[in-house]
This record gives sequence, C-alpha cells and structure tokens, in this order.
Amino acid sequence: MSLQRPNGNSSSSPSSPKKQKTEESEEELLMVPDMEAAGSTCVVSSSADDVANNQEIDQTQNGTSNAKRPRGRNPVDKEYRSLKRLLRNRVSAQQARERKKVYVSDLESRANELQNNNDELEEKISTLMNENTMLRKMLINTRPKADENH
Repeated sequence: MSLQRPNGNSSSSPSSPKKQKTEESEEELLMVPDMEAAGSTCVVSSSADDVANNQEIDQTQNGTSNAKRPRGRNPVDKEYRSLKRLLRNRVSAQQARERKKVYVSDLESRANELQNNNDELEEKISTLMNENTMLRKMLINTRPKADENH
C-alpha cells in the first residue's frame, strides 16, 4: 500500500518557500492513504486472477470502469482542507494584526515628530514676529521727523 499526500500546491495566495516547507511538513503528518494509488503498485504475476485485477485497476485509472465513482470529495479530505484553510486564515490574520501594529506605531511616531516640528516652527514664528515689531519701532525712532526739518 502506498501513501499519497493530498495535493496542496494549488494555493490561491502566494506563499514564501519557508511557508511551503511548513505546509509540506504538516501535510506529511496528515498523510492519508489513497486507495486508488494503492492499486497502482502492482506486482506482476502469472496467475489469471492477477491479470484480471490489473485490468480492473487500469480501467479504474483510465476512468473507463463500470463502477460509478462517487461525486464530490471525500469527507475526510474536505475536513482536512477546511482545517488547513482555517489554519492559513489564522496565520494570515495574525500577520495582518502584527503589520497593523507596526503601521500604527510608525504613524504615532511620525505624528509626534510632526507635532514637535510644528511646536518649534510656532516658537520661531513668535520670535521672528517680536523681532520684526522691535525693528519697526527702531526704524520709526531713527527716522528724521518732518517737523524738525521745516
């Protein structure tokens, strides 16, 4: 009897090689024996029964068997896939939460920097306005008065 891993390579989301290795190891732990694949490893024998069995297996593999194959997926396979999807969703949600925390902390630090910069600029504006009014007063005081000349 041979064991076959369920095919998990057709993922809708791109994944890193590290993540693929993790998924493969999880798949290896949850391997389910495939009954069709078990028949594909036949031992060649000279008995007539073995030849008939080999022909049935060949027909089953080619899809020309008279026996009707049940439609849909195996319930165990469905459960495996749903658990796998649930695990992927949990990991993805956790990663999204971590990215959001980093993003929010970056925004907060940027807001603090901008607030500090704004405070410095307001202080500079106040200083320059005071200097400007002082210089205007000095200019008015140093001008020759029109009354004194006439």
